[in-house]
Formats: sequence, structure tokens, C-alpha cells
Amino acid sequence: MTIELSLVLCLLAVAVILFARGRPPMDAVALIVIAALPLTGVITVPEALAGFADPNVILIAALFVIGDALVRTGIAQWLGDRLAAGAGSSEARLIIFLMLAAAGLGSFMSSTGVVAIFIPIVLRIARTANLPPGRLMMPLSTAALISGMMTLVATAPNMVISSELVRRGYEGFGFFAFTPFGLPILMLAILYMLAVRGRLAGKAELPPPRPGIRDWVRNYALAGREVRLRLVPGSDLAGKPLETLDLRASAGVNIVAIERQGRLRRELIRPEAQTELRAGDILLLDIIGSQFDADAFRDRHRLEELPLDPAFFTDRMQQFGMAEVIVPSGSSLAGRTPMESRFRSVHDLAVIGVRRGNDPLEGVAAQQRIAVGDTLLLAGPWRAVRRLGEQRRDMILLDLPEEADDYAPKRSRAPHTLAVLLAVIVAMATGVLPNVQVALLGCLALGLLGCVDMVSAYRSIHWQTLILIAGMLPFALALERTGGVGMAAQALVSMLGEAHPRMILAVIFAATAILGLFISNTATAVLMGPVALTIAETLGHSPMPFAMTVALGASAAFMTPVSSPVNTLVVGPGGYRFGDFVRIGVPFAMVTLVVAVLLVPVFLPF
Repeated sequence: MTIELSLVLCLLAVAVILFARGRPPMDAVALIVIAALPLTGVITVPEALAGFADPNVILIAALFVIGDALVRTGIAQWLGDRLAAGAGSSEARLIIFLMLAAAGLGSFMSSTGVVAIFIPIVLRIARTANLPPGRLMMPLSTAALISGMMTLVATAPNMVISSELVRRGYEGFGFFAFTPFGLPILMLAILYMLAVRGRLAGKAELPPPRPGIRDWVRNYALAGREVRLRLVPGSDLAGKPLETLDLRASAGVNIVAIERQGRLRRELIRPEAQTELRAGDILLLDIIGSQFDADAFRDRHRLEELPLDPAFFTDRMQQFGMAEVIVPSGSSLAGRTPMESRFRSVHDLAVIGVRRGNDPLEGVAAQQRIAVGDTLLLAGPWRAVRRLGEQRRDMILLDLPEEADDYAPKRSRAPHTLAVLLAVIVAMATGVLPNVQVALLGCLALGLLGCVDMVSAYRSIHWQTLILIAGMLPFALALERTGGVGMAAQALVSMLGEAHPRMILAVIFAATAILGLFISNTATAVLMGPVALTIAETLGHSPMPFAMTVALGASAAFMTPVSSPVNTLVVGPGGYRFGDFVRIGVPFAMVTLVVAVLLVPVFLPF
């Protein structure tokens, strides 16, 4: 063993120990590796930094943006809602649908992102079904990990292994090359989770529910305080702009929102001075005059009264937001009514309820004199609600309704996002362009179509993951250049002797999965990929089954809560302990090993 190889192995051992300890963070360890590797003299500084120019790093960043578009346009949330509706009250059906949805969505976006999307959905479903969250969280994380065995772009290790094949002069994996192995493993995982679900309860309790809009309607005694009227044909309000009507002064009402029929559905539009009313418009009115006569107003202007209940607000949460704020000491609102402080004009929100202590104030909210400590219920467009977080002097945001979790700011762009996603999948599957180019074009298309913006795109990228990948890629080059890869491969070949190639695959899978207990699956793929390919070349076999085995083993991170960020995310919500993953994950990792050893040579012959 040369001095250079000893230095590289020592640095690798230090990195593994730091990964296992969890301190410093994994991305910081990757930066330490980038800085330290050139000091060994094995690789140069440009070579240590070359990982940041690797096409797979750019591809993963682009996939984070595409995944964010699925969230911002409500597609991911829609999927969760359909999941809950389809499962009904059956726990078994819920687990099946949950795992299918997570694996399906994770096939085309980050599995970590999938789990982050589904955790609040699962908690809400668990609360509704009165189930311990732990009975659903581990099936969620398992399915998300298996999604990495579905497509080329589902997880970083797949792309790392494919890139290593190309670097050595072989043909990389196709988009759906992993699917014949992932689907059977997913089916077995579903059966396994159904069989062991009684041991998945964990110790977590459901968190107390956040207030919902129905709670606020009751707590602020809003029933009867808001009126919903439709302009029938012939109404004298039709065709007139709001500034000429001045309904505040003439009728004692304030228009909170206007419902108008769009091309595909009814939409809420913001009432502005220039807004011209049309026949068929539905007005949501806030009564601000104590002498307002709803019947006389309706008859005079030929309006039809429509029912108004909490469902009205919950059904329109994508367009119509609500929030609860408190008035702090020194607020300019104290001692004045919302009308006197021109609250609507300044904040683009209407005060529809006021509470002093635990009691709602009776009468018209806009005419209540506000005191320090009062809580106000506000309603209006979401963009105005979101700005409340920046307020500190006049009011402090207390809470948003639980329905706010379902808000998707770009929901109207969902069809565009689906079209772009389909085009990206087809282009990657057919190979008309390099995958990284397809993903970048998809991101540009999403931006041009208004599905994402630059701020949200940059925010959606998990930079720690990219730094980790870029930092670990130089290790493969350093180990290969110092002969470390060849030594490891030769040691395995010598140990296995004349063993059947399937036995060699089993050892490679086990080594990859065990190494993944201590470092990330991406780093595992970086290190084990060259070893597996060298073994294949030494034995004179096709490299494809060996590379595929490493990829599958890298995704089989079921055994500990730290072997993948996917598992780490569900530990808290599921109330799991370290031993829960060992007890449930190790047997299924062995099942996955058997499936891989049996199926890989069938689809990828030696």
C-alpha cells in the first residue's frame, strides 16, 4: 500500500466517522474533503472541484425545481387529497395507496421532497382516521426509498452509477432500466408493511390540531355578520364600477370579495375602485353599517341571497385567505376603528371579526374601537395575508388556519406543470437529448409558463445535497488513481474465489447496504460503483448487472434512521426509535437483496 493510498484511506475513514457522528453536517464534511484531497498530492484542486461541474449535480438541482413546481401548483396536494378520499376508513387500503403514491411521485422527483410533502398530509389523515402516525410514517419512508429503484432520475445514486458506466466507455442506464426491479420490490414492501403494521405504532402522539376556518367562524360569531348576494340579470349594479357606487357610504356594506365565472370555474377577484360589476357576479359583503337592511338592499338592487357557511371559506382557500393577528402595545390601530384607520386600503385586508379576551365583540367589526391585546380576524387575498409576517409594529401574526397548508400559489398553472413534466419524462425516456439538458429546458419552460419564479426555484434546491455529491465524487478518482479501487476489487474476487456470479452480486449488494449505514447513499454509490465495475472487468462479465446491484443496494437504506434523510424526516412525526428501523428495516433489506440477486441477471445477463 502506497503512502498516497494510505492518506486517501485515512481521509475516507475520517469522513465516514464524521458522517456517522452527524457532526459537523454532511455538506460541511464534503467541503472538508474537497479542501483536504489535493493536500494528498493524488488529485489537483481543479479535479477536486470538478464535481460541481458534473452533469448529474446540475440534473439533481433541476429536478428539485421541477418538484417544487408540483407543490406550488397544487399537484402534490391534489394527490394527497385523492389518497385520503380513496382510502376511506380502511387502514390497509390507506397504506397501499400511500405507498403507491409516494413511490410514483418519487420516481420523478426527490424522495426527500416527497416525504416532506406527504408528512403533513399523513398527519392530517392519521388525525382524521384516529391512527397513530407511526403506523403510516415508516410505510411512507420505505416507499420513498423504493422510488429510487424506479427510474434513472429518481435518486442521485442511480445517476452516479450511470455516469460511472459512461466514464468507463460503457452505455449508461436507460430511463426505465430500474423499473423491472423496483416494481416487484414495491409490491413486496406493501405486503410486508401490511403484515408488520401492528408493530409500527411508535411513541408519537398526534399534535393538537391547528384552528380551522370553521373554528374561527364559531369563535368570532361570524354567522349572520357576512352576506352573500348574486347580481341577477337586470340588476342596476351591473355595468357600474365600484367607485361610482360607494356602497360603504350609501348602504353600509363593504365588498370583501367578488365571485365571477371564469372560463373553467368560478374565481374570486379583488374588488378595486375600477372593478365593473357584471350580471352573475356574487358579492361577499361585510356589514359595516348598524342600520343595514339586507332585505331592502336586496330588493332595491335586484339581488339574490345565497347561503353563507364555513364551507364557503374552506372551498375557496386557494383564492381567499384568512389570518388571526393580535394588536400590540404602541400599535397605531389602538383606539381607532378599522374604518378610521383605513385598514382595508392600507393592508388590502378586511377585519371581519374582533375578540377581546375570549369573547367576540358584538356588532359590526369595522366599527369596533380596537384596544391593545385585541385579536382580529382578517380576510383577503393570500398575497396580503403572507405579508402579515413582516408586520411587527401595528399587529403581530398569531396563526393561519390549518387549511392554509393546502394553499398552492400557482394552482391555475397545474395543467402547464403536468404538460412540462410529461414532456420531460418522454424526452428522458427516449433519449432525444441528454437528461441534464432536458431537465434544464423543463425548468425554463416552467419559469416561462409562470409555474415557478426565480426566488422559489433557488429556495427549492437542496444545496446541502448538491455539495455532498460534488464533494464525494473526487474520492472515486483518488481511489482509482492510487489503486485503491483495484485492491478492493481484487480482495473481493480473491475472497469469493470461484463463487457463482450471483453470490458475488449478493456480496456487492450487502457491502453497499452496510456501507450505507454510515454514509449517505450517494457517497456509497460513488465509492462502490468503481469497485463493482472493476470486479466485473476482472471476471470478464458485463458491467451492467454489477452496476445495477450497487444502485439497488444504495437505495435499500431501510435499516437505520440515519442511513438516509428520508428516514430521518419521519423519526419525529412517527415517534420512532433507532431500534424500530433495525427491527423492521433489516428483514426487508434482506428481502430486497434476494430479489435483486434473482432478478438482475434475468434482465441484465452476465
